[in-house]
Parts: sequence; C-alpha cells; structure tokens
Amino acid sequence: MNKNMLEIGGVSVEQLAKSCQTPLYIYDEEKISTKLAQFHDLFQSDALETEVLYASKAFTCKALLELVKQHGLSLDVVSGGELYVAKQADFPMERVYFHGNNKSYEELQMALSYGIGTIVVDNAMECELLVQVAKQSGHSVKALLRVNPGVEAHTHKYIVTAHLDSKFGTSITHKEEIAHMVQTLSAIPNIHFEGFHSHIGSQIFDANAYVAEIQTLMKFVYELQEEYQIQTKALNLGGGFAAYYTAEDKPIPLSEVCSTILDTCSMEKERYQLPLCKVMIEPGRSIVAEAGSTLYRVGFTKQTANKKYVFVDGGMSDNIRPALYQAAYACDLANRMNEEKCEKVTIAGKCCESGDILIEDVMLPHAQRNDLLILYTTGAYGYSMASNYNRLGRPAVVFVKNGKARIVVKRESYEDMCMMECDELVHI
Repeated sequence: MNKNMLEIGGVSVEQLAKSCQTPLYIYDEEKISTKLAQFHDLFQSDALETEVLYASKAFTCKALLELVKQHGLSLDVVSGGELYVAKQADFPMERVYFHGNNKSYEELQMALSYGIGTIVVDNAMECELLVQVAKQSGHSVKALLRVNPGVEAHTHKYIVTAHLDSKFGTSITHKEEIAHMVQTLSAIPNIHFEGFHSHIGSQIFDANAYVAEIQTLMKFVYELQEEYQIQTKALNLGGGFAAYYTAEDKPIPLSEVCSTILDTCSMEKERYQLPLCKVMIEPGRSIVAEAGSTLYRVGFTKQTANKKYVFVDGGMSDNIRPALYQAAYACDLANRMNEEKCEKVTIAGKCCESGDILIEDVMLPHAQRNDLLILYTTGAYGYSMASNYNRLGRPAVVFVKNGKARIVVKRESYEDMCMMECDELVHI
C-alpha cells in the first residue's frame, strides 16, 4: 500500500485515474448515504408531519436518485429535464415537487401527466397557466405558492429587507395578490392548495436565519388567515444548509439546525394557533457536496513574475463556480499526501479564459507533470453546471464504496458532442 496515495471509499485514486481517466468526479457513496440518513432521522417531530426533499439541481443522475429513494426522502426538480431523469429512475412521482420561476406549458403538462405530487407556483402568470393545464388534463395535483419573506441569509449575516426584489416568488407584502392566487387555485377541483414555500439563501452558517424566516412566515400566514380566511396546512422552508469547503467554513451541526427549525415551527404554530400540520426542508448541496471530489492530472507548470501556475486537465468546463462567483476550494496532490507543502501555487485549468482559475495561492508539494490533484467538496454544482466550453467533454462520474467503484455517468466523447449536429431543412 502506498501511504502517499489518497484513497476514497477504499479505492486508490491512482487506480481510478488509470481505469476511468481524468478529470473525474468521484463520489464516496457511503458519505451520501450517511447524510441522507441523518436528514431523514433528524428532521422528525412529534408535533408536526415532516418531509425532507433532496434538491436535485445540486447533482442528479439515476444512481443518486436511487439512493435518495432508498432513504425515504422526497425530491424537488426545477425543469422538465430533471423531472424526466426522476421518471427514468422510477422515483415515486407523488414524492416529487416541481419548482422554477418560468415553467413552460409543456413542462406543466409533462408534470401532470407523470402524476407529480406537488407544483410550487412561483408567480401570478404561472398560477393562471397551471389552472389552464389542470383543467385540460384532469389530473389532480397539490400546489404550494412560493413567497418571498424578505429574509436573506448570507454566510454569517442575515437581513430582513434585501430579498424583496428576488426573481423568485411573490413578496409577502403583496397579500392581496397572494390571496387572489390562492383563491384561483382553490377554485379548481383537481388543484389542492396546501401552503407556502420560501428559500432564504445558500451556505447558511447561522441557525438564527431560519428562526427569522419561520417567525416572518408564521406571522404572514396568521395575517392571511385573519384577513382572507386562508388556512395553511404546509410550509416548505427551502434549503441553504451549509457544506464544508475550506477551513473558514463552520457548518451548523445537522442536529442543531433541524431541532432549531422544528422547535421554532412548533412554538410559532402554538403562538398563532395555526392549523399547520406539515413542515418541509430541501437540502441539496449539504447532502452531496462533501461526498464528491474532482480528480485531475497535472500537466505543465509555469513561473511568471509573481506566481507559479500548476495546470490541470480540466477547469471551468467541469467546475464553473470559482469563475462564476469566486467559490473557494481546498486541494491536495493525491499521490503525495504526506509530503511537505512547501510551494505556493495557483491551480489553473486548460480552458482558453484568463479566469479559468480553480484555486488561487494554495500551498502544495512541488508539483510535477502527471501528479494527481484532488479538489475537495465538488459534489454539488460541479457536474450539474458542467459545459462543453472549448469542446471539452464532460467528465465521467464514479461512485466508490467498500473498495469497489462503478461508473454511473460515462465520460463524454468527441463523438458524443457531435451527435446532435445535423443539417435538416426547417419546414416553415
């Protein structure tokens, strides 16, 4: 055994690189299962019905959805494509929630024909379109309205004014408009209005942000009941549960954040004497992020006037987050884990963009060509945001567990990238 070589799920990354090539998304299947089980077990209440929805936008494929299904979680999707993958994975449609701010007529038709459980209605125009589609289809569906509570959480701060111009949902200050949407939905026999959905941000490190969200929503629900006789059975509080990326990150323990949410919901329900009977959350990133890593092979290195670059065989095409919003990551030379980190370098990708930088100024051993570099916590929004920029193929996805590995998404070949190209006459 090479003590310098990193193993994931009992499998050497050197063997994975040889068998599956690089770049490569590697998921520790046991870590995913552990997080799924924790959310399922910790988000339980004697006073309220609870449901945990996996936010599939973080990462979705049939193998992952099989794990979600096995652990008894539900699912949220935000497009016809994500819904189709759920159907292909034989996910129970009654446990699927359809989000999004601009669902098409075809997507709503598709959702109802699949027998989806719940549509999360984003705005007034979508409300009217859902009514139209529901009348035509005759299929029954539950509905939640997405509202904007005016609470925005960002890292260690949260404020109660900044989210009023979000592209998602309707501000809770527009009670008359919200009441009209509820009445419009409730007038259709096969649409069953259940309650409201909100989401206050990502990478939330302060549980008090959830307290502020719940208190604001409960007051709104009470006022809506008093003024418009609208009863709310369910609240979906969204996600935002943090993952660990670098040493600066201090995620709230799941036991703490789950108990905070449930205790606050119970207290506020009692305070306002509400008929609320169900609470939902939507973790995505926090389930898969830390379970996933991306393995690269080092190519050339280059010394400039002020920095040294280490080039890898992937980059912004398989991880757009650093270029998109300066996301921070940690890394190691995976074949030299026990060597001294003696050199400050910048990890750069091979895309033809100056902004194709994965990590600025990180300490590593002296990197050599063909070393293996592992970038940690890429399990969320890596594969799902990958592109073919510069005609680079998307990497394969491999699940590892108990010393065994299985490819769950194949590497995209040059031939794959040309499959959709054609020269067909459009009949106008």
